[in-house]
Amino acid sequence: MNLIIKKSLDRSLSYEGYRSLVHQLSELHSTTGEKTKPNVDFTRLNDRRMKRWDKTLKITDVDQKSISRFPHKITWLVLAESWCGDGAHVIPVLNKIALLNPKISLKIVLRDENPELMDAFLTNGSRAIPKVIIIDDATFKVLGTYGPHPSEVTVYIKSFKAVNKTLTKSFKEDLQHWYNNNKGQNIIKDIIEILGRFEPSVSQ
Repeated sequence: MNLIIKKSLDRSLSYEGYRSLVHQLSELHSTTGEKTKPNVDFTRLNDRRMKRWDKTLKITDVDQKSISRFPHKITWLVLAESWCGDGAHVIPVLNKIALLNPKISLKIVLRDENPELMDAFLTNGSRAIPKVIIIDDATFKVLGTYGPHPSEVTVYIKSFKAVNKTLTKSFKEDLQHWYNNNKGQNIIKDIIEILGRFEPSVSQ
């Protein structure tokens, strides 16, 4: 597993590199992964979404202090694709959090170019993204994972599927409204809770 992770890190992008890639693909009417029209359209939409979150996302002073207290060097290795709607909402928040603590490094790799890594971190047997792999820089141990959805969304999806078996178009549209209304706060709270598992003082 260490070798797979190291190979993926070697081909990873910084957040700035990933944003540049998504923007360039949007301008070229292209996409990562399978070159279908829906993927191209979603890449263009996600470029706008990420640009908006980069400008508007706010983290409270209390949460900033919690994040800045985390003392260990870790890397968040994120599996993503430019067409992934959840990724366009989640990854900019992860970037804003990582910027608050120099001990947290954010790296992004494309799912379809890293199948071995993806298959080692499936969600209920699915290659669901974005998927965050949390790595201890000192030991190279995988401390945990996060994703593909914020905790509240995970609950909504589970409840909806229990009744409807599958996610409908209207549910997916409602999900986008949830992301817009929540403004990244559920993701921030989730990450602070995860950091607190490794260092209890973070979440206090």
